[in-house]
Amino acid sequence: MTLAELSSLSGVPAATIKYYLREGLLSPGRRVTATRAEYGEAHLHRLRLIRALIGVRRLSVVAAKRVLGTMARQPDAHRILGTPIDGGPESPDGDHERAKAPGVAGARRLITEMGWDVDTGTAAARSLGEILHALSELGTGIDWRTLLPYARLADRASELDIEQLNGDWGPGEAAERAVLVILLLEPVLLALRRLAVEDKSVRHFQGVEGGAESTCEEAAVRPRPEDGRGSPAAFFGASKGMAT
Repeated sequence: MTLAELSSLSGVPAATIKYYLREGLLSPGRRVTATRAEYGEAHLHRLRLIRALIGVRRLSVVAAKRVLGTMARQPDAHRILGTPIDGGPESPDGDHERAKAPGVAGARRLITEMGWDVDTGTAAARSLGEILHALSELGTGIDWRTLLPYARLADRASELDIEQLNGDWGPGEAAERAVLVILLLEPVLLALRRLAVEDKSVRHFQGVEGGAESTCEEAAVRPRPEDGRGSPAAFFGASKGMAT
């Protein structure tokens, strides 16, 4: 197919496809003449993958290129699962400073308590430590023990991720599937959690406010749940637009 046909089938503008070609995200087509090349189904599939990473997952072009490079270097799906593929490169000095940050000890304690056989120096572990430190600084009372039930849920979710990799996949297909499981299902979990929290908030706080209205004379002047003013349910509903 021509570049114009590839653009029509993929929905990606021709100028954007040319940009992906220049950046090395998309391999060149088969040269037919000095000014024309032909593209196949592999190019169409690759282009859809690129758009999923950039358009859906919101990765930068640089990050998407790094992900695709990881797929090429690591055809084994299970190796990819242990590779940080969506974060930017960090300097050794930054790694050293973050490893000493308050909260890292709590993150390591949580990992040990869960019995996870992981490297506690990874970006994910350091990020967990930084978040624990921030929660402590804000006086939330949330520490690594508080996160244990969340960790157990994450452990179960990881089992579901592994199940998604079962199948008769070729090396390249397995690597691509692992990337999609990591990068596309991760925001799915966040979206599902926010929907669930909104639902529970509506059910809980409408019930509380409804009960109070039946016993308090001042209820007539308070914002009702359906007004959406000042209620936690309204906050959780609005927060959906904050997701990135």
